[in-house]
Amino acid sequence: MTIIGKAGEHCSAADVRRTLSALMPHLTSYWQCPLRHYASVAHDVEKFLSECCARRHAMELLCRCVERAALRSGYDPKEARSASLQLMGSPILQTGPHCLLLIEPDAFYTHLFSLLGLQAHGREWYITYHASTVSFSEKAKKGPGWLWLQDEPLNVFGLPRSRMDSFSICGLNGPYRFALSNAKGDPAPNATAAGLLGELPSEEFGSAADAIRAANQTLWRGNLPSPIKLLQLDDFDIADLVADHLEDAGSWMSADFIGDGKVAESILDAMDRLNIGPWQGWVRRTTDLFWRMEKGRIVPLRLQDNALRATCPSNFEVKFRPDSIAAALRQRAIVPSLYTVFLVTSILPGVRALGGCRQTIYYPLMRYLTAIGLKRSGDCDFLTEMREDDQPGLWGHRVLKPLNGNPFREIKLFRGAETPLETYAAMPLVQSSGDLASFIRDPIWTDLSGHIASGAITLGSEEWQWSGS
Repeated sequence: MTIIGKAGEHCSAADVRRTLSALMPHLTSYWQCPLRHYASVAHDVEKFLSECCARRHAMELLCRCVERAALRSGYDPKEARSASLQLMGSPILQTGPHCLLLIEPDAFYTHLFSLLGLQAHGREWYITYHASTVSFSEKAKKGPGWLWLQDEPLNVFGLPRSRMDSFSICGLNGPYRFALSNAKGDPAPNATAAGLLGELPSEEFGSAADAIRAANQTLWRGNLPSPIKLLQLDDFDIADLVADHLEDAGSWMSADFIGDGKVAESILDAMDRLNIGPWQGWVRRTTDLFWRMEKGRIVPLRLQDNALRATCPSNFEVKFRPDSIAAALRQRAIVPSLYTVFLVTSILPGVRALGGCRQTIYYPLMRYLTAIGLKRSGDCDFLTEMREDDQPGLWGHRVLKPLNGNPFREIKLFRGAETPLETYAAMPLVQSSGDLASFIRDPIWTDLSGHIASGAITLGSEEWQWSGS
C-alpha cells in the first residue's frame, strides 16, 4: 500500500481501486471500459419477484411511499402510479448524494451518471433518496447550506454561523428562503448567482430540505432536457414509511424488529461488536435506530429499559412499542437513523442501492446486521431470499467526478448537438472517477486496505457474506 505525502491524503487512488476490486470483484473488468458500460450494469436489475410474504409487504409499502412522494412533488396520480410501477419493474434507488441542490457538483455528476444508466434501459423515472438528517455545513464551506459560484462560497439560505453548524436541514424550524449571499451578506453577489437565484423558488419553506426538493424539481425540468422524471425521497418520507410498517401488526418490523425489543437489541449488540474489530468505524452507533428531532437539531436516542431516550436537556422518551414509535414518527418528534432508512428502502424490499465511498462498505455490513436480526426472529424464508440478492448494493456515487467539472457550463452544453453525457459515456471508469479524493482523504480506507493486506478482511469474511459480490 502506498502512503501519499500530500496534505489530507492517506493513500493513493490506485490503493483504493485495488481495495474496491478486492471486495467487489465485478469492478475489475470495468476500470478500463467506457463509463456507459458500468452505468448500464449498475442499473441492470430484474423485476421484483418474491416468495417471501415479509419482503412483498415491504415492497408494497415502499411503492405507496413513492406514490405519496410523487404527489407531494407535484406529479399527478397517474404519474405517481407509474413511478411505483417502475420501482417494481426495476427495483433500484440512488442513495448517494445528500440533500444538495442539483447544481452542486457532488450531486450533479452523480445525477449525470444515473442518467446514463437509466437511458440505457429506457427508464422513465429517476428515484432517489437524499439524506436530510445532515447539518447545513458538513465541513468547511461544504454541505447543503453552501454553494460555490465563480470561486466564491455562497450561503444558500443566508443563515448565521450558529445555525449552519448545528442545525439539521430537515428541521421544521423555518421559514427558509433562498438567498445565495456572500460573507458580507450581499445576496447573489455575482452574475452566476443572480441568474440561479432567479430560477429558484421565491417562496418560504418550513424546512431547508423542502426548499431543496422544490428547487431541484424546478432546476431539473428547466435545465436538463431529459424525458426522465426526478423523484426525491427525504427522511420525512421515510419516517412515514416506517410508521406504515409499525401500524401493521402483522409486519416483520412491527412484530419482530420492534416486538419485545430482543431483535433490535441483537442488531445493536452486533453493531458494537463490529466496532471493536477490523470493520471498526464503518457502521457507527451514533444513535439507536432513530434520531430525536428537537428545535431544528437531531439528538441521539438510546434504547434502554424498553424505551428510546434522549439525554438532557429535554429528557425525551418514547416507549419501544410499534404504536408509540409510529406516533412519534408521524408527529416528527423522531426520524429514522441511516440503518433504519436502508432497512425499509432497500434491505427488506430487495431494492438495489447505489451509493458512495463509505456506503459501498457500510451497506453490506448493514445487511449482515439485518441477517443477525432475522436469525433471531427465526425468519428463514427472508434469510433465504437475502442470500440470493444479486448485487444489492453497488458503487454509484462519485463514479463520475471530472477534474475541472462545471455544472453551469455542462448545462449549457445540453442545449447543443453533443451533450456532456455522450462525452462522459465514452470515458473509461478509471478516468471518469478522477482522483477519488473522497476516498483517499478518508483514513478509514487506509485502514481497510491494511486489513485486506494482512488477511484480517477477505472476500470470504463472515461480515461480507451478505454483500452479493
